[in-house]
Amino acid sequence: MTSDNSLPVTSRRWRNWGGNHQAVAADVLTPRTVDEVAASVKEAATAGHRIKVVGSGHSFTGIALADDRRMLLHRLAEPVSVVGDLVTVQAGMPLYRVNALLAEHGLALPSLGDIDRQTIAGAIATGTHGSARDHSTLASLVAGLTLVTGTGEVLHLGPAAELFPAARLGLGALGIVTEVTLRCVPAFVLLADERPLPLAEVLAGLDEQLAANEHLEFFWYPYTDHAQVKLNNRVAASDRPLSRFRAWMDDDFLSNTMLEVVCRLGRRIPASVPAISAISARALTARAYTDRSDRVFCTSRRVRFVEMEYEIPRAALPEVMAALPGIIAALPFRVQFPVEVRFTAPDDVWLSHGYGRESAYVAVHQYATSPHEPYFRAFEALCEPLGGRPHWGKLHYRDADSLRPAYPRFDAFLAARNTLDPHRLFTNTYLDRVLGP
Repeated sequence: MTSDNSLPVTSRRWRNWGGNHQAVAADVLTPRTVDEVAASVKEAATAGHRIKVVGSGHSFTGIALADDRRMLLHRLAEPVSVVGDLVTVQAGMPLYRVNALLAEHGLALPSLGDIDRQTIAGAIATGTHGSARDHSTLASLVAGLTLVTGTGEVLHLGPAAELFPAARLGLGALGIVTEVTLRCVPAFVLLADERPLPLAEVLAGLDEQLAANEHLEFFWYPYTDHAQVKLNNRVAASDRPLSRFRAWMDDDFLSNTMLEVVCRLGRRIPASVPAISAISARALTARAYTDRSDRVFCTSRRVRFVEMEYEIPRAALPEVMAALPGIIAALPFRVQFPVEVRFTAPDDVWLSHGYGRESAYVAVHQYATSPHEPYFRAFEALCEPLGGRPHWGKLHYRDADSLRPAYPRFDAFLAARNTLDPHRLFTNTYLDRVLGP
């Protein structure tokens, strides 16, 4: 069996999907039951070891790096129960299997990101989100979870539990999540309406479009004034299927095969990138189709990249979009990926990027083998003074001191950490940086 990063899951060597982080663990743990997880934690605590759980490697930060004991939950990846709209699954189940399970029971998640390879525990722990007028992160859909603490105690936390708002998005810092209960909705069909538009037109009509559409996102192509807009809304029936040829052309050939080719070309001949970006902005023409919700939300991503994503107050988006062309023009290299913009509603999860406010998410990407740090640092310097919150699973350079003012419940989360993992069994270098040692 292999993980999404193509290394055997039991290998001591590990690298993330983007290829920008790697580690060698002293030992690899593969428990089959919650009791085995708890026993491993107790043994590690007694021996003075640390444990870091690793999902499918789709985080670009060092959140999953383990140089002591790495734990994999691929053997804890089965359904547990379906009771009405509450579905409980083991923590190692990947999102694509969660979506298939829900569809079998006439259910769905109301919003999803565009990648479904993550484990459900990894997705909620890092703040994975989609773009939705009425919904926030996947963590906000968690109605209960089972957590093995730093002392090996097994806790079942529900909405009434004091530590529940912390544990729903715990960064892997509070314990090992072994089961997750999700509050789902009846299965639904989406009408996807995707079209190229001038960026100025997208931004000018944004408030009206956000009010009128359940799901809206757009991609701006650097060095151009063009964007690709995606609107997804519920309809009664799937009566406008996308042809196999069109699906292959847009989602496989253009979005993966040709993107890989043009990224390699742009890496070798940087001067060609603006022209390539202009061609790419026009290559994906308008289309409209209907399909099951998760099939519309989620797409295949085979071209490797690194990413930084910032949540900002929605009112700050015009300032960020106005500044980005200048940032990109001043770089000593070319940017090969479009800028992605999404939106979510507020939630009450303590370390959620969308805690307490209407959010715009702006994501910048770069081809995995291309330089990125000056771009990402300049983008962060733009977003941080606006109250921006970096995505926990995507590259950023913030530390605990700079993050504390951005999260009203930051210190409450640290208190929860002291309660649940007093000896820092689950820490690593990344968590020491963003939460403090």
